[in-house]
Parts: sequence; structure tokens; C-alpha cells
Amino acid sequence: MPSSPNRTEHIVAVAVPVPGLDLLSYRVTASAAPAKGARVNVPLGSRTVTGVVVNPAAEAPAGAQLRDVTAVLDDRAFLPPAIVDLAVWVGDYYASGPGDALAIAMPPSARRGEASAFRTRKVVRATAGADVAAAEAALRGVKQRAALAHLRGLADGAPLPDLARAGFSGDTIRGLAAAGLVEIRDDIHERDPFAGGDSGHGEWTMARADTAGYALTTEQEEALRRLESIADAATFKSVLLHGVTGSGKTELYLRLTQHVIASGRRALILVPEIALTPSAAGQFRARFGPRVAIQHSALSEGERHDQWQRIRRGDVDVVIGTRSAVFAPLENVALIVVDEEHESSYKQDESPRYNGRDVAVMRAHMEGAMVLLGSATPSLESAANARAGRYELMRLTRRVLDRPLAQVRIVDMRPEFAAQGADVTFSAPLLEAIEQRLSRGEQSLVLLNRRGFATVIFCRQCGASVECPHCSVTLTFHRAARRVRCHYCNYSAYAPKACGQCGGEFLEQSGYGTERLEADAKARFPGARVARVDRDTIRRRGAIARVLNSVAAGEIDILVGTQMIAKGHDFPAVTLVGVISADVGLGLADFRASERTFQLLTQVVGRAGRGETPGEALIQTLYPDHYSIRAAAAQDYEAFFAKEIEFREQMHYPPAVSLINVIVKGRTLDAAMADAAAIVAQLRRQPHAGRILGPAPAPLARLKDEYRVQFLVKGARRAAMRQAVAAALAATPELRRRVIVDVDPLSTM
Repeated sequence: MPSSPNRTEHIVAVAVPVPGLDLLSYRVTASAAPAKGARVNVPLGSRTVTGVVVNPAAEAPAGAQLRDVTAVLDDRAFLPPAIVDLAVWVGDYYASGPGDALAIAMPPSARRGEASAFRTRKVVRATAGADVAAAEAALRGVKQRAALAHLRGLADGAPLPDLARAGFSGDTIRGLAAAGLVEIRDDIHERDPFAGGDSGHGEWTMARADTAGYALTTEQEEALRRLESIADAATFKSVLLHGVTGSGKTELYLRLTQHVIASGRRALILVPEIALTPSAAGQFRARFGPRVAIQHSALSEGERHDQWQRIRRGDVDVVIGTRSAVFAPLENVALIVVDEEHESSYKQDESPRYNGRDVAVMRAHMEGAMVLLGSATPSLESAANARAGRYELMRLTRRVLDRPLAQVRIVDMRPEFAAQGADVTFSAPLLEAIEQRLSRGEQSLVLLNRRGFATVIFCRQCGASVECPHCSVTLTFHRAARRVRCHYCNYSAYAPKACGQCGGEFLEQSGYGTERLEADAKARFPGARVARVDRDTIRRRGAIARVLNSVAAGEIDILVGTQMIAKGHDFPAVTLVGVISADVGLGLADFRASERTFQLLTQVVGRAGRGETPGEALIQTLYPDHYSIRAAAAQDYEAFFAKEIEFREQMHYPPAVSLINVIVKGRTLDAAMADAAAIVAQLRRQPHAGRILGPAPAPLARLKDEYRVQFLVKGARRAAMRQAVAAALAATPELRRRVIVDVDPLSTM
């Protein structure tokens, strides 16, 4: 770029959306450098990509031949500098590079470098002026007079389509405009995901009563006073709110949010799954009205764009969303709530592999805000932080209105299997309990954390099972679609009629999922209204809200589902919870298997008895004496924590140590093993690399046609371990694109 007296050369450091790539330096010749957080188009190899300026006053690397910025897309910061800093921290901590994290912080259209695109519509408003009376006197048509009277009653005017539906034609409106009595303008029309919520048809909200006038329990009042005091201090503080199911944690979130809004500040509310967003959004919308925005991936691209822009402009006080909402461009944040902080869905399973809970803690630290982590079953990491004094611990030990916790029975399925076979779903005690609820007009939830109709199709002649051609797993049979599907790569095919190995036609089904459970429930209880909630049934937009609203309205007797039904929902008429195959996750080769089992069981048991009628839960299991199942049945977190932390300390797993899981992919197992060994050899040369286990084939050894080998890095010095892994990968740059680095993994599968 040629220079001129008013244009000078600037060196800018730019983050580009390429995993593992550090900041890149570029030249830009302009009167001023682009702002930190502005988007720029830059050359990268033979292509042009959209990046974000991280440092507008960088220094040129020694001896580097810098390329020019192709275009500056924003005349001011597109991302707030605080969000840029947060994303850079994420890129460093999770060893992904800053570009991927900054891409998550923007709506999809902005990542592509597109200009902010708002939808417009024609809006008609009545005008006022000195000549209005004379112009009105000239009106002859009845329709024009009626249209003008209609518009005068609307301070904000009306869109042309609304006027047409009201019976006023385009010619009528144009006649009024020609007379100077109305004006027709193009107004920005934001795509509103709350649309229809007031009439009960919102796709992302569930109608919830405003509970602002409800009396708090003594425990809630004490907790709220302390939380308000912390918020008023306007300094960083982490608080763990450990409250039993039904103890009123959400009401505390609402009232604390009201408190910070009254002080002129704002709140960010994170929920773990989209399935929980309708409930949370409905409650906050009922309390705070239109100054609430939502952010999650199930919104349309236009809705995400418009909601994000509302947040960026400062038009909202509360943002509710899933993990990526932690990057929302909300300024003047006083409170960040992470509801169900233990949930694994806060952890992203692709680059950058960040944990939304931990990023929320860092954002609060950077912005001098309070972060409130809420759960009935805190993660071991959060509980350990509270015990070490890094988090302040608050407890809610009693349910609202002193309602009792559900009575829990463990059903040993070994006698049931011996009597009825291994594919029995409902035990005799559970069938009897459901029948009792049906007779009393009460509702039941039945949990099985596995979808599909059958988990395995195998040949009775040769014993071969139907496996995914791309992954080392068997295919799940979905009867409604008559297809088999891989739940890892989404490969699907019509259910086979003969064995692919021997050609035998005697194919059997084994194992079961929620689709089979739904069918069995309908067969056992033909008069009952049965519904199912899992990934297969809520694919259509708004499906989850419609089902949950039906449950709340008493239109469903038995709700069958996966873990989606286990947490966050409050259905007063549900008095029974049944858990099928409670131990389904205990056999996984993962150090968190017991923790996940305890959390899931405790959470789902907590759905029972939240109304006036006491609740009951039945847990069906083949391992009735396992400590995680026993502790969940007793709803005894302390007993579980004591046993589990002992195991983690003995086996050197988090939170006793820090952990990095490194997965190396290859076309063959031998190639992946060789590449992993080369990286490990480099890693062993690094100081403070920690203890290295492996390499060895990963538990899921083949995924999407790639073989996977893993090694674990354990130690007490997380930062040094990350640096050592980064140095080892830098020494083997040809392998970097085939390597997954997962810092603080929630799974080692």
C-alpha cells in the first residue's frame, strides 16, 4: 500500500480462525490503525480469511516479510476488548490458538466477514403538521378515514402486512401518504426468538408464572442477603451454591439478577443445554420483560445475529444461553450464573475444547464480577475448590415449603433378568408404581440414558453384529425410521435383512433405548398418554418446549427420555421417577463414570415430589451395592464425595492432579501409534512435562474412518504441562493437524 502524508504504516497482530495457529502480523497503511476487536480480511496462504485484530500496535517480527491487510471491515471495535482478551486467554489455556475462540465469540455471519445485516420492513405511521387539517378535509374515501383513525391509535405505527390483514389496501395507504397524512419508512425488524411467547406459542420459551412475590425460605433469605452483599462489593468472587433439588436456586438467581439490574449493572446466565433454555428464558422473560436476550446454537442464524447485536448495543440487561454465551458482548457485567455447573455439556468437544463454567470464572475475574455456580450435585473440582477456600460455599439443605425429598428404592434387576430375560425394561415394582400414579391422575418420568430401539443387531447364525463402517462401535436400531445409525458419526442405513458376514437371515436385536422404552410403556399402559424426549424427537424447532409445556399442562401421563428430562425441570404433578439401567454408564473406561452416574441419578430423582404430593423414585440396577448408586438413592452428596475423592487421589486423577488428554489420529493404527510415540519422545525432553501415560489405542479406537491413539499427561503444574505439550507439538509441526489436545478433559474416551 502506498503511503501518503495522512496515511502511515501500522503493524497489527491478527487472530485467524485456524486451530493451533498463534497471532499473525500484517501491515495496514491508513490514517489510523484498526481498533482492537475490529475484523479484517487478511491473506493466509493462497486464500483470504476474516480475522480479528488483537493488538493494533504490534511490532514486526525480526526478518519477517509481512503481507498487507486486504480490507478493514469495521471502523471501530466489533468485539469489545474485554471479550478479545477473554478469547485470547481461552486460546492459550486450551492450546487451540486465539482464532478459534474469537470465532465462537461472533455470530456466524460475522465470522464470514459479512456486514451486519438487519431485516427491514415497511412501517406506516400517522404524521402531524400544519397542513394536516386541510389535507384531512380533502379525504373522500371511508377506507382512508378508517385507516387514518386506526393509525392514530398506534404510537409506533403498523407494518404494511398488518394493515392489509386489517382490511386496509396498499392503494388506501399510498393515498394517505400522498396527502401527507402518513409516512412509510423502512424500519429495522429484528428476528425475535421470543415471538409468540406471550400467547403461549413461543418456540424458545415456556410460559412461567412470575414468582417475585413468593416468600423465600429462611435459607434462601440468608443466602440472598449474602449474595447481594458480594455483588455490591463489585469485586471478583466465586461462590458455589450447593442446594438440594427443589430448594429454590432459580428463584435466587432471579432475585439476585433483579438486585444487580437495580444498581445499573447486568447479568449473564448460563444453562448447560438447549433443552433447559426454554424454561430459564421463560422465567427471566416473565420477570424482566424485553430486556432479556438469548444465545444458543439452535436459534436461526438471523435470530443469533439480531440477538447478538442487541446485546452489543446495550439494549439488554440479561443474557441467557448455553456455553458459547459466555462470550456474549455484554458490558458492565456484575453477575455470571452457571446453573447446573457440573454438567458435561459445558465442555465443548471440538476446538477450542473449553469448559464454559471455567471460562465464566475467568471472565468474572477479568471483569471484577461475581460468578455463582449452582448445583445439587457439584463437580468434584468445584467442591474441592470450595473446601480449599477458593470458592465461598453456600448451602440450601431444604426444599421450598419444606417438601420432603423423594423416597428412593433400589430395584435389583438380577432376579428380574433371571425370571424374564435380559431384555426386560420395566421391573414389576416399577410397573406397579406407574399403575398407582395413573389411577390417581399423577405423572411419571422414566429415564434411560440411551436412545434408539435396540443397541445391537446381531446374527444368530454366526454371531456377527452390525457395526459402523467408519467407527469401532455397533449401530443402534431405530425402529420408527427402520434404520440403523451410528451415534458418533451419524452414519445411517436401512436396517439389514440378512447378515453381512454369512448371509444368514436370522437377525436378533439386543439391548434397548428410549424408543423401545416408549413402545413398552404404550403396550403396558394402553390408556396412558406417553411422550418421549431425546435427540431423535426434538430435532424440529420448538419441539422440546412443546413437549415440556404439555407435561406442565397435565396432558402427558408418562414422559420417557434421556438425561434431557433429568435436570432443571419443575413439574409439580410428577410424583414418580423410574430409572432404567441406572448403571449404563458405570462400565465405561472413564475415570468420571461414577461421578456422572451419581449426578444423573440424584438429579432425576429430584424431579419427583416437587408439588404438594410426596414423590417416590425407583432405581433399577445390576449393581445395587455400588457406592455411586447407594449415595444417589440416599441423596447423600457428602458420602459420595468422600468415596470418590479417595479414588481420585489414589489413582492420580482430577481434581487431585491436572490432566491433559492428547489424541493422535492416523489412517492406520500403526501410523497413529508411530506419530504418538514421536510426540511423546519430544514431550519427555521438556522440563516439568509431568507424568506421561501411553501412548495406547484410545477406548474409541476408530472414529469417522480415523484410528485414534492417546496419551495422558498428569501433574500438579498445569501451566508447565501445557507449555511442554505445546513445545512437543512445535517440534513435530507436520503432525499438529492430526492431534487433539484436550486440557482438563471431562472424558478420556
